[in-house]
Amino acid sequence: MQIRRPHPTRDPGGRSRRPHARPHPHGVRAAGVLLAVTALVVPACSTGGSTSSASPAAQAGLAALPQATPDALAPYYGQKLSWRGCGVPDFECATLRAPLDYAEPAKGEVRLAVSRKKATGPGERIGSLLVNPGGPGGSAVGYLQAYAGIGYPAEVRARYDMVAVDPRGVARSEPVECLDGPDMDTYTQTDLTPDDGAERSALVDSYRTFAEGCGADSPKLLRHVSTVEAARDMDILRAVLGDGRLNYVGASYGTFLGATYAGLFPKRAGRLVLDGAMDPSLPARRLNLDQTAGFETAFRAFARDCVQQPDCPLGKKADDVGDNLKAFFEELDRRPIPAGDVDGRRLGESLATIGVIAAMYDEAAWAQLREALTSAMRDNDGAGLLFLADSYYERDADGGYSNLMFANAAVNCLDLPAAFDGPEQVEAALPAFENASPVFGEGLAWASLNCAYWPVAPTGEPHRIEAKGAAPIVVVGTTRDPATPYRWARSLAAQLSSARLLTYEGDGHTAYGRGSDCIDRTINAYLLRGTPPTDRKRCS
Repeated sequence: MQIRRPHPTRDPGGRSRRPHARPHPHGVRAAGVLLAVTALVVPACSTGGSTSSASPAAQAGLAALPQATPDALAPYYGQKLSWRGCGVPDFECATLRAPLDYAEPAKGEVRLAVSRKKATGPGERIGSLLVNPGGPGGSAVGYLQAYAGIGYPAEVRARYDMVAVDPRGVARSEPVECLDGPDMDTYTQTDLTPDDGAERSALVDSYRTFAEGCGADSPKLLRHVSTVEAARDMDILRAVLGDGRLNYVGASYGTFLGATYAGLFPKRAGRLVLDGAMDPSLPARRLNLDQTAGFETAFRAFARDCVQQPDCPLGKKADDVGDNLKAFFEELDRRPIPAGDVDGRRLGESLATIGVIAAMYDEAAWAQLREALTSAMRDNDGAGLLFLADSYYERDADGGYSNLMFANAAVNCLDLPAAFDGPEQVEAALPAFENASPVFGEGLAWASLNCAYWPVAPTGEPHRIEAKGAAPIVVVGTTRDPATPYRWARSLAAQLSSARLLTYEGDGHTAYGRGSDCIDRTINAYLLRGTPPTDRKRCS
């Protein structure tokens, strides 16, 4: 599943807008394609396992690595970065070397893209602040240059060098590649709610084609893009930057990456903010089911708001909104509508569903969603919903895709066993998913099948992260977060030995920089003065 990365968006008319100070991260781990959502829609975390509880392996904790740096890694920890201009004013870029395989450091390396913006002052420099927007698959470098390095609070940017590294396999760091643009168009339009054996076979074939493409283009790298390896890369970067401890703000999947770092290197964990937290102790099927329920919670909030607006196309009663949207999806499944697309794509059920889900990440997008649904339902014009879906998938106007969806699947399918082994298991689980979300459940269940056909066996398992000995870590949860349900934040905070749970009572995905003065003041105080909030502090 994916958690979408925050970024400014453009509406179909080309107007640039920033709905809130910080764009939502692109993806939580989802089993399919939906970043924080599905498989075909987003690669959620694909893990096989019970939907009711964590597997026995989840009871084990992530073991810390030895404090001393192994001799075989000394060349990496001792390297010097050669900083250069990025073509973006005030930012520098460099390339970090890391071993491809930490078990055999001498057998090849990966080259990772790093960017920074130096502390601007006034005030004494605290150190480096590493940021990650989530995904997995979101470009941290892109996020730094487009938002964090210019949009984080001025007092934070004054005291920290703002730094980002694209994780291995992501964006500028030896990106995983799977399908070309036309093939991705076919993939994203595949029916996620198969009505018969032929449609089920077509969906399975699409997952196989996607997996085979990734395996053909990135055979060696696919075995070494795990979250544990990315966290170890961050420790090399910490040392190379000259910081004794890692200071970090991670959103969505970035919380899993940050928590993993704390678990591996508890004594080197500095001021860590984990915003929109994930629960590492859960298997993929449970993660996907929880996320399905999270999108239903967000959709109900949207429904209550929609019926109070004069332009709501889904009815006058909140209880009718879900039924009316589902009926619209079913009609699109039978008969896709025009979308004004130069490549001839029409708006079918799958793309329309992703368009709606994309708007659930941020309540500021609800008005845009109402407009898009009105055009589609009343005027037979699917352009607005197609635009939302394309933004979610990071498809550009020329028909090309970023590597977000490819990296998302590569990391998720390596980190956890597949949520389902085959279509029969999905069909058995459909009642639970549809109970979690009558509108989205069926599609998100089938989207959780993608890792079943992955060409590389998973190396990870569900596990607890305690990070004993770490300094206070701030875990942030939003009560109606669609992509990372609030219960995950409570669970992670309960696992981490030094966690302080900070709660935002509100809508949308993640909380820092999204309009709550209480949240922002609390996190800023922690980052600038090292003062963590009282445990279970609540903001609205």
